[in-house]
Amino acid sequence: MGQNLIQKLNPATMSCKVSLTCLQFSFIFTFLLFCRPASAQTDFSAVDQLLKQNQKELGNNFAALVWKDGKIIYQKQGNADFTPKTQAPITASGNWLTAALVMTFVDEGKLSLDDKVSQYLPIFSKYSKGYITLRNCLTNTTGIRAEGKNKFETLEDQVNEYASKRDIVNNPGKEFHYSYVGPNIAARVLEVITKKSFDRLIMERIARPLKMRSTTFVNDEGGAINPAAGAKSSAIDYITFLSMLLNNGVFEGKRILSEKSVAEIEASQFGEIPVKYIPKGLQGTHYGLGCYITESSGAGVSNALACPNLEGTTPFLDKCKGYAAILIIDKPAEEKKSLYQSLKNLLDQAIGGGCK
Repeated sequence: MGQNLIQKLNPATMSCKVSLTCLQFSFIFTFLLFCRPASAQTDFSAVDQLLKQNQKELGNNFAALVWKDGKIIYQKQGNADFTPKTQAPITASGNWLTAALVMTFVDEGKLSLDDKVSQYLPIFSKYSKGYITLRNCLTNTTGIRAEGKNKFETLEDQVNEYASKRDIVNNPGKEFHYSYVGPNIAARVLEVITKKSFDRLIMERIARPLKMRSTTFVNDEGGAINPAAGAKSSAIDYITFLSMLLNNGVFEGKRILSEKSVAEIEASQFGEIPVKYIPKGLQGTHYGLGCYITESSGAGVSNALACPNLEGTTPFLDKCKGYAAILIIDKPAEEKKSLYQSLKNLLDQAIGGGCK
């Protein structure tokens, strides 16, 4: 018995058994590590197929990105030359950026959304438009006639024309009519209170803090800056902006917008008022500040938001599933069918999860 006990406690025997056990454990652990990413990897093959089926419509210059949990989880581009870092016209998708810029001033107490525009631009009182508020401007409910294609040298000239020559077709806040009028008025207010150009303000308060190096509103052809439809950006820039919103206004530990301002941007603003005009494919949606609310809960909480333009570029985010996405297209000259809902549905299926 004593001999057997000595043999059992023999260091060489124990070492061999421990080594064998460790080797087996190491093999199993390595195997699990190797297999885990494969089993957890999201299947985006249906998204790939959608983009392939619409290649003719999209052209070769497009890029798609999906962000979730602090990283890019999907990337696709039409060719090697048009990358997620390539700058392209995003036109009306810049409205979300313009609204965010306004809210930085609200956060600082320099503005209120319910301030009358005439408080900063007295010309509006002179032409019986003194009751229009900044909220009306950012929600396309100013009541000012939208039509008009005059070219202007400055944003000041353009906004003065809205005040002096455009009719009021309805009282402010009484109907939704998507146009360039409201966002451009709000942007001009920012220029007046800061004595800085709109593009400089975007750079200082949004683009630079978010490291959006390809984002600008500069008009390369000269003439007035267009805060409602003159933006240029890249897929990687815009996805960074969306990730900040998903993170309740914080980017890399730095607060860009207050949680209250993010909530205001995402809240339905015009309720059930008549819709005079809304871009094709967005009928039935509601409007926040600079963006469309495409999905909401029964309690009125906004679950999904988007800011597509007519040329096919579509940035959007899903708060329930916790992801942001953008499809950016470098063909601003022609109107395209929207792939938003199809793309959103396929991403929802691939990513899974959602609100409880």
